[in-house]
Amino acid sequence: MKSFGDVTILIFGGAGFIGSNFIRKVIFLSPNTKVVCVDVLTYAGNKENLEGLPKERFIFVKGDIADRAHMQKLFKKYSPAYVINFAAESHVDRSIHGGVEAFIRTNVLGVTVLLEVLRHTPSIKKFVQVSTDEVYGSLHLASKKKFTEQSPLAPNSPYAASKTSSDLIARAYHMTYGLPIVITRCSNNYGPYQYPEKLIPYSIIRLMEGKPIAIYGDGRYVRDWIHVEDHCTALILALLRGVPGEIYNIGAGEEVDNLTLAERMLRFFKKSKSEIVFVKDRPGHDRRYAIDSSKIQKELGWRPKHTFHSSFEPTIAWYVQNAAWVRRSLARAGTANIHI
Repeated sequence: MKSFGDVTILIFGGAGFIGSNFIRKVIFLSPNTKVVCVDVLTYAGNKENLEGLPKERFIFVKGDIADRAHMQKLFKKYSPAYVINFAAESHVDRSIHGGVEAFIRTNVLGVTVLLEVLRHTPSIKKFVQVSTDEVYGSLHLASKKKFTEQSPLAPNSPYAASKTSSDLIARAYHMTYGLPIVITRCSNNYGPYQYPEKLIPYSIIRLMEGKPIAIYGDGRYVRDWIHVEDHCTALILALLRGVPGEIYNIGAGEEVDNLTLAERMLRFFKKSKSEIVFVKDRPGHDRRYAIDSSKIQKELGWRPKHTFHSSFEPTIAWYVQNAAWVRRSLARAGTANIHI
């Protein structure tokens, strides 16, 4: 894969799950590139995820993307050639039960601030807005359809609505001002460094503590899973080769329902299906996601290398082996109640 060269990449939300994996990959693949990570360090942002990176090529800045004055200073100081935005409030349950204001502030206002600053930054070659397949809404279980880049936008949760809004704002800035903006929409990620509120790490922790797995509704909610490393590879290609104004769906075609996922975790821990507890379903729960990633494969040459079959158990093992990281993450965030 081609290197970025002797330039600076500005990465927002880089202390989180996908962002930190992306930074590690860029540092490894592009030895002459300087990486500046900007993160406000909410509960899901963890500087520990970025430990061990070379100080001569990696800079961390604490900052809020909705703080326009600070963003202007950062763009002026570092004159980045590439910018990628991972910064987002991303947990559906929190958007439903915890209030939507934080989601609007970061996911809508924050993105707008970045785009406004971007308008006045002549060094920019490409800006990638990292989005989600949840903007497309839900597919029927019996359907064989998959989301394409032409699928209508039909968000069903406040979180998904906020991401849809930021996608449309980014598109408008490309159309209106000609900014070199690319939007990516990815399926569910799994892998190391995910804050333990999402289904996989949350369930692993419960099993490690001798507690049952809590599954919404009937458990037959299907997600298209992709390893975070494959997602990061696709994002690098989107930065390097993505055509401004285009949208690229990113998915590995690995559809698994939540009940099957739970049963695989139980087998890893040698526990029975009696360790599954079914809980009241959440409002507006999307039944199925499935991504058609043929466009990015054909146009940018991306292919996933990980299969869910071979990479899921190593992911479980990572959280078991890094139980101390999990405990520190939870203690630092002060999170008493985690939703799946």
